[in-house]
Amino acid sequence: MESQNPQISPPHAFQGPPETAHRSPMSGFAANIVDKVKTNLVFQSKWAELNGAMGDLGTYIPIVLALTLVDGLNLGTTLIFTGVYNIITGAIYGVPMPVQPMKSIAAAALAGPGFGVPEIMAAGILTGGILIVLGVTGLMKLAYNLIPLPVVRGIQLAQGFSFALTAVKYVRKVQDFSKSKAKGDRQWLGLDGLVLAIVCFCFIVIITGAGEKCSGERDEETNVDLGVHEERPRRKRRNFRKIILAFPSAFIIFVLGVVLAFIREPNVVHDIKFGPSVMEVVSISKHAWKEGFIKGTIPQLPLSILNSVIAVCKLSSDLFPGNDFSATSLSVTVGLMNVIGCWFGAMPSCHGSGGLAGQYKFGGRSGGCVALLGTAKLILGLVLGSSLVKILSQFPVGVLGILLLFAGIELAMASRDMNTKEESFVMLLCTAVSLVGSSAALGFVCGILAHLLLRLRDYRKGQPLSTLWMHENQ
Repeated sequence: MESQNPQISPPHAFQGPPETAHRSPMSGFAANIVDKVKTNLVFQSKWAELNGAMGDLGTYIPIVLALTLVDGLNLGTTLIFTGVYNIITGAIYGVPMPVQPMKSIAAAALAGPGFGVPEIMAAGILTGGILIVLGVTGLMKLAYNLIPLPVVRGIQLAQGFSFALTAVKYVRKVQDFSKSKAKGDRQWLGLDGLVLAIVCFCFIVIITGAGEKCSGERDEETNVDLGVHEERPRRKRRNFRKIILAFPSAFIIFVLGVVLAFIREPNVVHDIKFGPSVMEVVSISKHAWKEGFIKGTIPQLPLSILNSVIAVCKLSSDLFPGNDFSATSLSVTVGLMNVIGCWFGAMPSCHGSGGLAGQYKFGGRSGGCVALLGTAKLILGLVLGSSLVKILSQFPVGVLGILLLFAGIELAMASRDMNTKEESFVMLLCTAVSLVGSSAALGFVCGILAHLLLRLRDYRKGQPLSTLWMHENQ
């Protein structure tokens, strides 16, 4: 009889617990971690994520190339470590969290002799160690909660303008990264001419616009009430626009730049050597520790705290509502990247609001975007090593300038949410001082002072003292 089917155990027979019951707490925790990583690395749109991965190269390539040519930075090691950083941060945060060069340390290295690889690595290790301490002790979280939003927006606006101004310089002037200076006006025609840069600019504007939602989504909203006779032609135009807007503009331009690099110098093929660079532990003397701290760590710390941690926290919550990352977590991840990688000669790295804005501008929406970029860096570092510098040195700088320009504009537009004249005043003061003084720390101090003076001016007797510092909306 069917009721006596031997495959079905009677109620009183021994039955093992469900598979989940066999899991120990550790195995359940590991399974949750794996699920979280898978979720964070899922592409929301394959072409868009690929395109977004190119959004940070306008900053990354010029600085890495300059440090390699001037100071002998190990490009292969840098590519391997920053590739791993990209993959890990994408898996942890689930958004296109960038990995950028530490700009103040790079500026010190390019300013003149006496600040070589040992000093660069010492500055990175010391900066990373301090950021870890600030994160673990909770001081970074305290700073994030206390620093007024207009001051953060001022730092973001200054960084965005700085990127945009540098981008225009890349487009207009022929750059000599080995000497960190311009060589003269760029020609109109040629494989790295002004016409090429203008065409790339127009192409990106046509494809991506000002960064608004996909027009296909708007079309669907506006066509709900269309009649039957109007629907078919409108649908064809809408499908055509979807195809055009789906083009990965930044990726296409980057591939174009690589092709032009080989055309400009065909003999570069003979300089390519396969295999990773030799990875060695950097020997750092007492003098290098001292120079690295004074010339590198001290100017880099304010920028790392404000732009790599606090501004990134603010911007990520703006671009990805519901994904509020703690200042503690970002501070620790930046610190660990440098405390580990700099010992082996990898470029000091950090997160950056400009890189996040650039990757978002070009379509990056998930951790898979930067994980894809990290995988590409890792493969290039293992396969080509430092010989890749020969190719990058021929890459059209004007094209890089266009990518950097859009990243800077996207970052600057994050500051458009200042609702009062007082907030705008503090933001613009902070921006102006940061740009003119070339110091985010100086702009930060002036912004904080202006904010306190405005709050003191409006203070009324009987109000809590916290109103001197906090806004009503904080």
